[in-house]
Amino acid sequence: QVQLVESGGGLVQAGGSLRLSCAASGRTFSSYVVGWFRQAPGKEREFVAAISWNEGSTYYADSLKGRFTISRDNAKNTVYLQMSTLKPEDTAVYYCAARTDSGRHYDNWGQGTQVTVSS
Repeated sequence: QVQLVESGGGLVQAGGSLRLSCAASGRTFSSYVVGWFRQAPGKEREFVAAISWNEGSTYYADSLKGRFTISRDNAKNTVYLQMSTLKPEDTAVYYCAARTDSGRHYDNWGQGTQVTVSS
């Protein structure tokens, strides 16, 4: 299993940007798919974006394309989520998660990081 440590959350004004980081410990992200999810108060957790570590393929929630960008740094064994033009409705706890390339479910989760966007 891989342990995930998120960082980079905080308070930002609407229209601003934040970059979240998800670092792996215990092993590398090789042969994993790493995703970002978020959960707002009173709402279900939703998919944000994912990246295939080996291939670099990226996937996004349709509603977030163009504002959010997922990327990876092989040397740092870290996945990033760059969030731009943030809106108050982006306020949520953001979670990093990982599954193996062949896995069907994300079974490794970070502790979450709070993102709050003020209007």
